[in-house]
Amino acid sequence: MTGLERPLLLTQGDPAGIGPELTLRAWLLREQKALPPFAVLADPAHLERVAKALAWTVPISQVAPSRIAATFAHALPVLPLKARVSAEPGKPDTASAPAVIESIETAVRLVRSGAASAVVTNPIAKHVLYDAGFRHPGHTEFLAALAGRDGTAYHPVMMLWSEGLAVVPVTVHIPLASVPAALTTELIVLTGRIVARELKERFGLADPRLALAGLNPHAGESGAMGAEDQDIILPAVAALRQEGIAVSGPLPADTMFHARARKGYDAALAMYHDQALIPIKTIAFDEAVNVTLGLPFVRTSPDHGTAFDIAGKGIARPDSLMAAIKLAARLGAGAHAS
Repeated sequence: MTGLERPLLLTQGDPAGIGPELTLRAWLLREQKALPPFAVLADPAHLERVAKALAWTVPISQVAPSRIAATFAHALPVLPLKARVSAEPGKPDTASAPAVIESIETAVRLVRSGAASAVVTNPIAKHVLYDAGFRHPGHTEFLAALAGRDGTAYHPVMMLWSEGLAVVPVTVHIPLASVPAALTTELIVLTGRIVARELKERFGLADPRLALAGLNPHAGESGAMGAEDQDIILPAVAALRQEGIAVSGPLPADTMFHARARKGYDAALAMYHDQALIPIKTIAFDEAVNVTLGLPFVRTSPDHGTAFDIAGKGIARPDSLMAAIKLAARLGAGAHAS
């Protein structure tokens, strides 16, 4: 079975969030948006309740992985979970945690077995999982731990991708005050190496170009506004160049993201979370996709959260989820993303 023939798997995400209705909406738009076949790992009864409450006609069919493609045209294929879901839209409930975790674990197991080409994760609420005893910092770290059960240590890298911009935060979910201490030359080199490799192998870029943002204003002004740019980032640039990677920087972050500047690189490495996410959410708020690099399987996710405040109202836009589905199919099948 080739990657093109293998379907995609969607995790249910937090059942009290917008993930279930986005999944239903994506299936309803499957022909209009030319979406590839996918199935969702979820509680079928919960999806049926959500569809009924929204007055959406979505036939739901419980299937085995081998029947996903054949079912997709006339019903939403669901791989049923053992854990049941009682959560209501907009009301996060720790009782949903077992189903959320089972959905992710099963998706990873199936994609690694070759039954699916990629995993697309719907948004989770980490605080709900924490209250139920979840011990991982987030979705990405949990996926890396699941992948690492083969005995290999994986370093996952979060890339936010759109047609016009791809950004990677080198440090991710840590307080801003902790960034300077967490930022090391070794971490930047490791991150840059993974990004360059996967842009080449998964995205089909023959010679990926990376641009590294400075940490401080004006990339430190030659040390006048902080030493990190010269002492930490500049050596990383030199090391990556020594490995044959096309890289520039450190560059002032305030001039890196306008249209003309973006033509000079394929991915921007930012030094902290908001330095990466503010520009891409400004440029491509509804279309950006979260791609996890550095894992032995393809994983994408919409670039938004659970949105409990609008869950169950039928107004959440499915654009980012549909973009995540399309990108996962392209990467999972070995097709090149532009």
